Amino acid sequence: MYLGLGSNVGDRECNLKKARAELRARGLSIARQSEVRETDPWGIENQPRFLNQVVEAAWTGDARGLLKVTQDVERSLGRTATFRWGPREIDVDILMFGQQVIHEPGLDIPHARLAERRFVLEPLLELDSTLANPETGERLGELLARIGA
Repeated sequence: MYLGLGSNVGDRECNLKKARAELRARGLSIARQSEVRETDPWGIENQPRFLNQVVEAAWTGDARGLLKVTQDVERSLGRTATFRWGPREIDVDILMFGQQVIHEPGLDIPHARLAERRFVLEPLLELDSTLANPETGERLGELLARIGA
């Protein structure tokens, strides 16, 4: 299972560190983490740059339970509602949950914009160069090449 972490408000590096600690405290076992990357904002460009990272973790619950955990972590670290794709203290996204494909209200796995985001694809491939989108079967390396990495 892979989670994407991002922050562009406050002490971005500290926000990522706190998010990893909060995830562990809520029952996730983080096996590996990608390098932290500074990236341009996606969607809304007129905002501070992000620090992004992907973590590979194990979770004994289901995807809906994991979503609740990620949202609880965001709230505990002070994420406040701004506007879609706006600045945030922390963002914790479920990118992939094994080979599961889930499309339910409020929950899309794999992440709905996985194929469009270099800041997610690159760190995913850093952790496992053989990953493929469980919904389409496309290798993530091919998706990255398509968006012009």
